[in-house]
Amino acid sequence: MKRKDDPESNSLHRPLLKRNRTLSSNPLAIVGAKVSHIESLDYEINENDLFRHDWRSRSKVQVLQYIFLKWTLAFLVGLLTGIIATLINLAVENIAGYKLLAVVHYIENERYLMGFIYFTGANFALTMVAAVLCVCFAPTAAGPGIPEIKAYLNGVDTPNMFGATTLIVKIIGSIGAVSAGLDLGKEGPLVHIGSCIASLLGQGVCAAFRAPVGGVLFALEEVATWWRSALLWRTFFSTAIVAVVLRAFIEYCTSGKCGLFGQGGLIMFDVSGISVRYHVMDIIPVAIIGVIGGVLGSLYNYLLHKVLRLYNLINEKGRIHKLLLSLTVSLFTSACLYGLPFLASCRPCDPSLTESTCPSTGWTGNFKQFNCPNGYYNDLATLLLTTNDDAVRNIFSINTATEFNLISLIIFFALYCILGIFTFGIAVPSGLFLPIILMGSAYGRILGIAIGGYTNIDQGLYAVLGAASLMAGSMRMTVSVCVIFLELTNNLLLLPITMLVLLIAKTVGDCFNPSIYEIILELKGLPFLDAHPDPWMRNITVGELADAKPAAVTLHGVEKVARIVDVLRNTTHNGFPVVDDGVVPPVGLAIGATKLHGVILRSHLILVLKKKWFLKERRRTDEWEAREKFTWVELAEREGKIEEVAVTKDELEMYVDLHPLTNRNPYTVVESMSVAKAMVLFRQVGLRHMLIVPQYQAAGVSPVVGILTRQDLRAHNILSAFPHLAKSKGKGELNIS
Repeated sequence: MKRKDDPESNSLHRPLLKRNRTLSSNPLAIVGAKVSHIESLDYEINENDLFRHDWRSRSKVQVLQYIFLKWTLAFLVGLLTGIIATLINLAVENIAGYKLLAVVHYIENERYLMGFIYFTGANFALTMVAAVLCVCFAPTAAGPGIPEIKAYLNGVDTPNMFGATTLIVKIIGSIGAVSAGLDLGKEGPLVHIGSCIASLLGQGVCAAFRAPVGGVLFALEEVATWWRSALLWRTFFSTAIVAVVLRAFIEYCTSGKCGLFGQGGLIMFDVSGISVRYHVMDIIPVAIIGVIGGVLGSLYNYLLHKVLRLYNLINEKGRIHKLLLSLTVSLFTSACLYGLPFLASCRPCDPSLTESTCPSTGWTGNFKQFNCPNGYYNDLATLLLTTNDDAVRNIFSINTATEFNLISLIIFFALYCILGIFTFGIAVPSGLFLPIILMGSAYGRILGIAIGGYTNIDQGLYAVLGAASLMAGSMRMTVSVCVIFLELTNNLLLLPITMLVLLIAKTVGDCFNPSIYEIILELKGLPFLDAHPDPWMRNITVGELADAKPAAVTLHGVEKVARIVDVLRNTTHNGFPVVDDGVVPPVGLAIGATKLHGVILRSHLILVLKKKWFLKERRRTDEWEAREKFTWVELAEREGKIEEVAVTKDELEMYVDLHPLTNRNPYTVVESMSVAKAMVLFRQVGLRHMLIVPQYQAAGVSPVVGILTRQDLRAHNILSAFPHLAKSKGKGELNIS
């Protein structure tokens, strides 16, 4: 028998999704690198009396000011993101570049052991800085941040993801991790950095790849749940500002004023100098690349999912284990990057090349001398002992059919497959774009060598197609990847075969498992609502879901303070239906009907208690009384806890008129509507609460059958309460096990 003070003995104490343990939910998710309590966001306009008055009272000048401020914000977002992206690129190129120059100096003097110690030590220190910052100061800065951003834009409040500390750690950590030579990119972190500056995401990818149009399409295709044309224009405007800022800095830095930065130009992997020629028979190897990309991409997703599950177990043991994991990966990476080039044989330089070109003793170029004598170069060192950006430039290079040995490319591909799986998930800022590009470009060039004289396509273009196919096979993006690669390579003639490769790779990958971001979302437990409901969701109604939950906690339009305090203390709900009893209905309805006035938010109730907007008698207030006490800006706040509110015994006996603060037009669905249809509405509008109303209304019948939240619409929760639906589940299951 339960005690009276047992929380479970009071229906108000029971969580929203518990009734006979039939419909359960888990409000916890892995945000960044730690478990956090999550809530849903609410993109719905709260149309209460204060909002309506504020909207009616706005003059044309105020409307124009509002529009001007939005475009000003878009400008500042682009400007700040462009500056930060430039600083990150500048720091990475100089730190990594001068580190490699020092290593080359040791190798030239045949001090190989000292070169290894210096290389490994520098990478170890840089990784240590990035890992310590992430582990100790901002755990949410670890990883790319894109899955959490996708969930946020889908309506999931991911706490501590966009704070100042996260932004600073993300910037410094990205510089350290990328400069350390780890198999990760700065593209994902730049998306997170852009989102920390503002809620627009397109400028992040734009800054990473210097591809403004592709950045907009990435935000549209991959991360945005809902989209408006006005948002499209402002995002494009921001990415244009980013491109202008990058162009200005690169033009300034090309003369050597920024150290080693600026060598790549705005077009990072320019292949515009080659005339792309292909015939009908070339479609066969292009299709093969697409198929291989789809298979390898899905295999990469599968293996990465297994590794991330293992890393979660390690990270749960504490900070020391997180640091040790990151540093172990750094040591292994450094040993491979430095030691494997010794396995490659020296290749003679082409006599047609100048002595300054081959061999190259600097940190850039396709012909690294490494341990070879004069007149020879080490092709594997060209790909490994360099920055990731330069490795991509080298492997993308055109008219280089004889520069890279097949064995060296196989070693490079195998190494980056291993590093790509084991590096992602450690406690440093990391992106997936560049590792996937490196893997894909390697097998693309390998296939180009294998086909040899049977095709007219350059090996460098095979590398481009391989990278595109693996990105489509893993991330399942098509349009944005296509445009990004066109902007990267500056060659429109690649469009037809690139489109074909992307479509084939995505189709093949979809046959095996979801995209890598969907897998990470599922692994982290973030309640992401997919655009397409499972077919079996049409076999159950929202009314049936409501029956599997406790009755909705409602409040009266004029409610006693004691009742409000009791509800807030004994529930975790964030929205409450407001009803009025004894309403005189229109002619033809029964006397004594109950009216649904709307929904009031938990934060607004706490605000009422804090401001002590109480009435001595039960009555409706006039419109001016609420405007005198509250402002629309205050109602936009979502902070505050009931534990922070102090209410006296006398105040508990007073009343509050909730009508002025209630959203009078909430989204409602009839109890007979299918869950599939309700989920589409919930996701597309960006709701936090959806009210279920009865199919028949009469005196004595509650105007609210129940209230749905995001957790109620998750497939896993529904199937746990209604296991018979699993028989008709079909293709709705995520195949990630």
